[in-house]
Amino acid sequence: MRILGLTGSIGMGKSTAARMLRALGLAVHDADAAVHRLLAKDGRAVAAVDAAFPGVVAQGAVDRKALGAKVFGQPAEMKRLEAILHPLVRDEERRFLQRCRRARRDVAVLDIPLLFETGGEKRCDGVVVVTAPQFLQSQRVLKRQGMTPARFRQILGAQMPDREKRRRADWVVETGLGRRPTLAALARVVQTLRK
Repeated sequence: MRILGLTGSIGMGKSTAARMLRALGLAVHDADAAVHRLLAKDGRAVAAVDAAFPGVVAQGAVDRKALGAKVFGQPAEMKRLEAILHPLVRDEERRFLQRCRRARRDVAVLDIPLLFETGGEKRCDGVVVVTAPQFLQSQRVLKRQGMTPARFRQILGAQMPDREKRRRADWVVETGLGRRPTLAALARVVQTLRK
């Protein structure tokens, strides 16, 4: 089985690309969705996060806004949180890949926002980086509920620059050209992996 890594900076179209890969028949493990499950009511990370960051749990779930206020822009606190979450996300990823192998899938996708930042590319046979012009990235991100220019800058500051991700990628897919060209580019990547 071949493992395809999917990554890209905020607002570059990674979620749309993941949906397209699913439409092409691939199984996709979404690391962000795994984190949401871990922090949700009775999630596997709730107790550990509550112990490390008192006051962020309400009604059995982590209040992501309260947690963000404690860790965002605080590198030491962010590392504490990552030390809790990353092993649990990796465990979910391992189980996902086991299911894919049992199902005899030829390609499985790991959708990981911080793929390069966490060394995740080493677990992949190839990496797709989605990208878009900076003005389009800004438009997409600033439309999000609760997003501010300052928060957007903070998020970008925590991510590897787009140009460096593109440099490290096996394939770069431009998402600013529309859905059809994006889907066609992703289909070519999958076809290449299957050869």
